[in-house]
Amino acid sequence: MYPESLKNLIESFKLLPGIGEKTAERLAFFIINEDEEKTSFFADSIKKAKEKIKKCSICNGITDKDVCDICSNNLRNKNVLCVVEDPKSIFLFEKIGTYNGDYHVIDGLISPLDGIDPDDIGLEKLVKRIQKEKYNEIIIAVKPSIEGETTALYIKKIIEGMKIKVTRIASGIPLGTDIEYIDSMTLERALNDRKEIE
Repeated sequence: MYPESLKNLIESFKLLPGIGEKTAERLAFFIINEDEEKTSFFADSIKKAKEKIKKCSICNGITDKDVCDICSNNLRNKNVLCVVEDPKSIFLFEKIGTYNGDYHVIDGLISPLDGIDPDDIGLEKLVKRIQKEKYNEIIIAVKPSIEGETTALYIKKIIEGMKIKVTRIASGIPLGTDIEYIDSMTLERALNDRKEIE
């Protein structure tokens, strides 16, 4: 019943997570009723983000440069490395403002049931970086789940002989919860109360 271009816009909005039919329709009508300057800016922002955003060559975080602002900042604490499972987690920790070390993004978590092995999540790059940079502590800040626990224990095992303290962010984050949904105070407490993996 909709014109083809409007129908395509609705279908495009439905590709976004958490957007159903009614919300997609509401967003599509909002876009067509906005002035052209705003809609051009919106469309251009999507296009430029897709074209320019890439992985940092050092930490695997997202950036529009070869090396992200965090990795290129010499004022950060280069003795501590926080390992996270996705780039969004970096921004969550940065919002807290209490952590000042380096980050490294692995490509997900080990999950044998889903066919995801240690080789599939880029641990080789992590190990090479740890060997090169000589960190004193590795903080593992991944989802508190069976997959997260498996990944944390595996990382601890592969760097065991390097005499580096390996810690995990503390509880306070409920088991099975995605880090992106945790409030800042809980996330800060979990980071500050991290414990060494036994």
